[in-house]
Amino acid sequence: MLNVQDREQGSWARVGAVTIGIFTVMTAELLPVGLLTPVASELDVSAGTAGLMVTVPGLVAAVAAPLIALRAAGADRRAVLVVLMALVAAANLATAAAGHFALVLGARVLLGIAIGGFWALAGGLAPRLVPTSDIGRATAVIFGGVSAASVLGVPAATTAAEWTGWRGAFAGVGVMAVVATAALAALLPHLPGTRRAPRLRTGFGGLLRLPRDNARVRTGLLLTLLLVTGHFLAYSFVRPVLAEHVHISEGLVGVLLLGYGLAGVAGNFAAGPAAGRSPRRTLAVLSAGLTAALLALALTGGTTPAGAALLLLWGLAYGGVSVGLQSWFMAAAPEDVETATGLYVSVFCLSIALGALLGGLLVDATTLVAVLCTGAALTLAACLTAVLPGRNHTS
Repeated sequence: MLNVQDREQGSWARVGAVTIGIFTVMTAELLPVGLLTPVASELDVSAGTAGLMVTVPGLVAAVAAPLIALRAAGADRRAVLVVLMALVAAANLATAAAGHFALVLGARVLLGIAIGGFWALAGGLAPRLVPTSDIGRATAVIFGGVSAASVLGVPAATTAAEWTGWRGAFAGVGVMAVVATAALAALLPHLPGTRRAPRLRTGFGGLLRLPRDNARVRTGLLLTLLLVTGHFLAYSFVRPVLAEHVHISEGLVGVLLLGYGLAGVAGNFAAGPAAGRSPRRTLAVLSAGLTAALLALALTGGTTPAGAALLLLWGLAYGGVSVGLQSWFMAAAPEDVETATGLYVSVFCLSIALGALLGGLLVDATTLVAVLCTGAALTLAACLTAVLPGRNHTS
């Protein structure tokens, strides 16, 4: 572990390296969202089947996160993070070269392992990288990489794919992962793990004990499940929604998704202070905004201006979800933030996978309107969960 003097020298460069890593990992996970249509067309699969590119890594990451954290307890964190980021690079470059959808899914399994492990180990590094007075800010910056990837990484890659094709977008993220690997190797110090890895039973017992003892954590996990599943059920198919339901030209889809990303950044900064004061009220407002955007989008049909405006509202509302949920768990379990955050990450990954899976089933069996309405029903349930039994929640 670094002493105080060492942490003061170059500490923010180390935090920056971890943030770039988190941003790259999340961009890689969500990249297929903006590329489902061209991938499905070239590899001759349905849009619902192509959605497995989001489902598979989410499921694998949810399992890999606690397992890697336990198995790598005694390992040097820098070495493990470098290996995991190199795996992200390999998975994306393999996807870019794949000639069959089965090979794409195989690469996405490898990506899921890297996602789960990287999140599990990188999320708690701030206290080992910066002085005590900067831990809060450093943690916020590191987890800001998650929000930035959700609202900027995917739209930017989708826009780039208009010129390079979907293979070029995956290759570009692979190159970004190579750069992130080099940054982690060069900037992070040796970060020894614990002397002895905890037993699996003890580790999972600790994870399972917290939600039983803390009603607010249980409510936060339910909110995460409803909000993230509802969002990704619809967002995983936002490209066909815009092209086929709202009738926006293919050339404008990337531009609109970039606008969605910018709106999300604004939502993140707007929600941050409010979530610090009252995560319950903030999440209720964000859930209501998502519900309104999804329901209205389902009813717009071919009206391009209205569809574009509602997409921006969608981005504005979802941009604040991550910081709102993080604030909820920090307030709900101040004595054990790491355990609560670990549960949050696991449920978040599962919810991404579940949303993409349910959306794929719906889009193949019904219509895109049904996807939007089902997503809205889940976000409405989240709003009611946050509002109705208010006295049992964080304020």
